[in-house]
Amino acid sequence: MPIDKKYITDKNAQLIIEGKTFELPIIIGSENEHAVDISCLRNETGYITYDPGYANTGSCSSSITFVDGENGILRYRGYPIEDLAAHATFIETAYLLIFGELPTRAERQELRDILSEQELLHEGLRHHFEGFPSNGHPMAILSAVVNALGPYHPDLLEITSKEDFLRAAAKIISKVRTIAAWAFRKAQGLPFVYPDPKLSYCRNFLHMMHSIPYKQFEPTDAQVRALSLFFLLHADHEQNCSCSTVRMVQSTEANLFASVSAGICALWGRLHGGANAGVIEMLQNIHDGDLSIQECLERVKKKEFRLMGFGHRIYKSFDPRAKILRQAAHDMLASTGNDDPLLDIALELADAAMSDEYFTERKLYPNVDFYSGIILRALGIPVNMFPVMFAIGRMPGWIAHWNEANMDEAGRIHRPRQIYTGNKPRKYIPLDSRL
Repeated sequence: MPIDKKYITDKNAQLIIEGKTFELPIIIGSENEHAVDISCLRNETGYITYDPGYANTGSCSSSITFVDGENGILRYRGYPIEDLAAHATFIETAYLLIFGELPTRAERQELRDILSEQELLHEGLRHHFEGFPSNGHPMAILSAVVNALGPYHPDLLEITSKEDFLRAAAKIISKVRTIAAWAFRKAQGLPFVYPDPKLSYCRNFLHMMHSIPYKQFEPTDAQVRALSLFFLLHADHEQNCSCSTVRMVQSTEANLFASVSAGICALWGRLHGGANAGVIEMLQNIHDGDLSIQECLERVKKKEFRLMGFGHRIYKSFDPRAKILRQAAHDMLASTGNDDPLLDIALELADAAMSDEYFTERKLYPNVDFYSGIILRALGIPVNMFPVMFAIGRMPGWIAHWNEANMDEAGRIHRPRQIYTGNKPRKYIPLDSRL
């Protein structure tokens, strides 16, 4: 969306190129974030900026999520993540992200009713699962089937009203659970379990994952709460790779289903949605190799061992989500009476690293991935489903960003520039003349 004029200051930055001075407007956001507006730079100077990975580039203005990595702050629509985790549900948080305000009691009930109405998949989509091999990765299935929702709901490919948008958002948020659960069941060779409209969002998902004919899975309240927190804490995180992908695809005026499907593909990578799987693999290796925590840390210092789940590209002090999930993991395991040796290793590893100057000086603190894998493992979620769970939680954020971009009448198709470093012009060589 175009930047509001109230954030454009009367001050300018000066850029000097070949002795000529150019004035660039300075923007200050609502949380005192400073930016230099270079939107007219190429037209006025013939130059572009060079910023691999876009770490210093603001691709848009947004009113959805604020992250202050230096101070460990995460807020959705102005609400601290700690307050939402303590008092809100995932569905309330989804409504907040998508529509800008916490729902009233009536609005919350309306959303719950629509989610229950939309949880079933068209029976034609059931056959899509038969086209995948039993060992097919669930992220591939999730992306393909979410994209396939579009043709089954052609009336929502062009969204023209708030009512249309609400229906489309509810379809995706509700049906993504069914798609994910069925992808898991197919891989396990188990019959598909249909959603139960009497169950809450998270209970229903666990029901579709783990129930078997004539024996319904009954999770504890702490398990349901832990899953709700996992989804809530992953619901949005500003302009990360997958969110930026959704906004970029939307800039072509692609529909919501296609844009979200692209976000799923972007999330799939090990450096993004697959990071928590790496944590479990590391903990398992420590467990199986009978490696002491101190030996592990010493190997990390020698760069012989990579400490997964520590540090974050954005958070330079601590990840506020990690604190919340640490307690949730404790509560959930206590409620089931099950002890997970990997959690014991994780907690000992975290305590040892946080008391070691090598890690504290480098600000290598446990991040959200460090504890989320433990929670998912305890819920019976296999490692290859971890990024799928991340995608379910991230749906509200993707949908909110798609809508924010879609509502921007001044929006332009995203088209980054590049610095070309290839060959200069050369003549075509006939095949017989090539050595």
